[in-house]
Amino acid sequence: MKSIVAKSGSKAQDAGAFILKEQPIPEPGTQDLLVRVIAIGMNPVDTKVRILFENDAVLGWDAYGILEKVGEEVSGFKAGDAVFYAGDITRPGCNSEYHLVDHRIAALAPKKLPPEDAAAMPLTSITAWEALFVRLGFAPAAKANAGKSILIIGGAGGVGSVAIQLAHWAGLKVFATASRPETVDWCKNLGTGIILNHRNNLYEELQSAGADSVDAIFCTTQMERHWQVMSECIRPQGHIVFIDDPVEPVDITAFKFKSVTLSWEFMYTRSMFETDDMSEQGNLLSTVAGLLDEGTLVTTRQKTLTGLTPENIQAMHIKQESGTMMGKQVLVL
Repeated sequence: MKSIVAKSGSKAQDAGAFILKEQPIPEPGTQDLLVRVIAIGMNPVDTKVRILFENDAVLGWDAYGILEKVGEEVSGFKAGDAVFYAGDITRPGCNSEYHLVDHRIAALAPKKLPPEDAAAMPLTSITAWEALFVRLGFAPAAKANAGKSILIIGGAGGVGSVAIQLAHWAGLKVFATASRPETVDWCKNLGTGIILNHRNNLYEELQSAGADSVDAIFCTTQMERHWQVMSECIRPQGHIVFIDDPVEPVDITAFKFKSVTLSWEFMYTRSMFETDDMSEQGNLLSTVAGLLDEGTLVTTRQKTLTGLTPENIQAMHIKQESGTMMGKQVLVL
């Protein structure tokens, strides 16, 4: 099978940063699905792994594909099923013609979406779902959180784009940050009630919108830049969840007087440590598939490339690192 291998420590623009290699088709373990990959999604984690991992690696952690084989302990799946998933960062990624994934973190794909639309959704949906409904503790049901509010920092990004939709579905009043006309329109179309311009002071923006605080904040990007102002925007005894990595140490005492709860969301925790609730990722993806099929959620795919080539993977990494990405990039094999 063909695989694209990323050179560890390389810059996205480097010649030889991505290499086409022929590798044997892997055999599934007892809990695995062997998937013939149809489409793959691009995420910031791909660029981080390329830079930080010590060894060259096959990247890619969003996939839609068709099952070829299932492991002997697998239930609920059979050869020929269409599946989607975000994979496991401790295993080879899906930038290959065939891929192995643990069946507990996969789900049957949405039936009404084409492969490229479905492939854009797993990683960001898992991250947004766990952030909103596991870390922040909101109820995962339609209109179940009426009267509660959330500020989503980085509304037009891959995760923010799904978080806006899920929060709106769950009945939250959604504030989201955006600054460019296209990202403002994007966030509004996804269900944002009020847009705050992150180029300005967010607390002043919030006050101008008629609010003095929010019940929760989901910070998807640039946590250090927004650190102090988040302490002003959050209500006393509120809750904040982060997904990005600080470059410098941050001072958590900014949140002491309000008794604010701070949480991390890392969607690979369950698969990395094989937690007892690892199968919850498969379950939530099944729910997401249903929400996509009924039109409650829409795909966040914005850019599509065709062909599993080093050049296409490189172009996706360069775009991802440009700081201008809205929604998701997808490659169709």
